[in-house]
Amino acid sequence: MTRPKILFLCTGNSARSQIAEAFLRAYAGEHFDVHSAGLEPKGFILPEALSAMQERGLDMKDQRSKGVNEYLGRVHFSHVITVCGHAEENCPTIFLNMGRREHWPFDDPAKFEGSDGERLDRVRKLCGQVDQRVRQWLAGQDITPSSSLPA
Repeated sequence: MTRPKILFLCTGNSARSQIAEAFLRAYAGEHFDVHSAGLEPKGFILPEALSAMQERGLDMKDQRSKGVNEYLGRVHFSHVITVCGHAEENCPTIFLNMGRREHWPFDDPAKFEGSDGERLDRVRKLCGQVDQRVRQWLAGQDITPSSSLPA
């Protein structure tokens, strides 16, 4: 049996979609084939996102920033979840006809200002918000997360 394919889509694929991908894979990777992409990929994952997720016990070093073009016409997703307004407004038409489409708006950590510590604190908060939303989504799918991560 093939697992449903999930795509988290944002603008740069440098934080929000990467974080959501990591949480869903950790909690329910046996149930879903999880991906993320960006409309305008940055080519890197924000260091603050890597640090904040490492603190939560999730290492994203094997993930990479990639463009949505890697999937267009090649992969059919059962769920496309946009995690920023720009991606929601500019989602490629091909994804509009795929499975279920949802929008989970989160602040853009690439735009967080302040000292290194202040930006990291805001990314930590964002990780908590994404974690909570992924858990909520899984509950709606009648799936209990398979692993427990620190809060």
